[in-house]
Amino acid sequence: MAGIKGAVAFLLLSALAHLVDIFDFKTRSRRRRKGWGGGSRRSGGILRWVVRLSGLCSAAMVMVLLSPSFQSSPPAEAIRSSHYLRFPGGGYNHQLAAASSETKGFAFRQAPRFYNAADCEPPSANGSSVCDSSLVHVAITLDEEYLRGSIAAVHSVLMHAQCPESVFFHFLVSELGMESVVRSAFPGLRFKAYYFDPDRVRWMISTSVRQALDQPLNYARNYLAEILELCVSRVIYLDSDLVVMDDIAKLWRKGLGSKAVGAPEYCHANFTKYFTDRFWSNRRLAATFAGRRPCYFNTGVMVLDLVRWRRAGYTRRIERWMEVQKRGAAPGGAGRIYELGSLPPFLLVFAGQVAPIEHRWNQHGLGGDNVNGSCRDLHPGPVSLLHWSGKGKPWVRLDSNQPCPLDHIWAPYDLYGFAAK
Repeated sequence: MAGIKGAVAFLLLSALAHLVDIFDFKTRSRRRRKGWGGGSRRSGGILRWVVRLSGLCSAAMVMVLLSPSFQSSPPAEAIRSSHYLRFPGGGYNHQLAAASSETKGFAFRQAPRFYNAADCEPPSANGSSVCDSSLVHVAITLDEEYLRGSIAAVHSVLMHAQCPESVFFHFLVSELGMESVVRSAFPGLRFKAYYFDPDRVRWMISTSVRQALDQPLNYARNYLAEILELCVSRVIYLDSDLVVMDDIAKLWRKGLGSKAVGAPEYCHANFTKYFTDRFWSNRRLAATFAGRRPCYFNTGVMVLDLVRWRRAGYTRRIERWMEVQKRGAAPGGAGRIYELGSLPPFLLVFAGQVAPIEHRWNQHGLGGDNVNGSCRDLHPGPVSLLHWSGKGKPWVRLDSNQPCPLDHIWAPYDLYGFAAK
């Protein structure tokens, strides 16, 4: 019952914050109308107010219905103070650890401190070592463009974890200073930041259908077995454009059998479209999938057995396919074997050899699958994780006042907003 009350209180606070923003928007609209006039502007402003309010209420109802873990949310410490990070001139100030209360402007708010439930192993027994066998390990990338999404993803994991103090985050970064943002937003979070050198993969990347897919940090997941400590035998990899709406420990405990990768598979998808005609017309290349039943899987949510990965040398296998693609795409080359970014090399190595996980753990495609302005519905079935894969990101659409209905579910996990004096 306490968990339900906490969830309701959280939703009410989120609604209040949105209403304050709406009121501020209406006030600014009235000021402009005093100078410009126009009755149509007045009716349009009221209509936008009604739409935003109804959308927020709908989202609150959907969150309660979709998220069974709200029934047992872990106790949270009240926010003692709000720390903010300002980014003057449009860029994040990563050297600023925790600004004073006088900071004004766009900012990341400080999340409450999350504690383990009574039946969790006491934090004192966990110790402080990353090698502690009781920890749940989660890896996420941090970069400027998707930092807001990464922070929201971490927030969602902590909110729904039964034992949030037992979750250890591994952040992969290509820019120094990112860890200060995390430390400011999540006091007491157990994490470690790892620098991933973009030059490690830059020479192997060939251009794809979307520039965002060509960023070297997208390929950092290929190197988790090398980057993380050898004592870390398993890790959950999460993209930055998702929220977890269930206890992450449930995903952690999924059995992988003899497989190195576990993920939701989508065998109804047209697998051939992920590779070019040149690939399928080349008998030697197409034979890659001989003896396998390859299915599409989204690499934004994976459980990785790092012991098996290291033993089989999967990092090098992925690199070899990237080299084949790079040579084929070069001037005078034989031609590309795929058009997307980091996904096809994973499919080439693992498709048909993945431990299947329930679809509830990756309700993906909510970003519209590169179709500008399209809104997607949920897949049939229960929901434990919502994933805005595709071009449209919820924070962008919310900020532009053009959200899709499901974007309102992402909003309560967002720690980004105006810092008031």
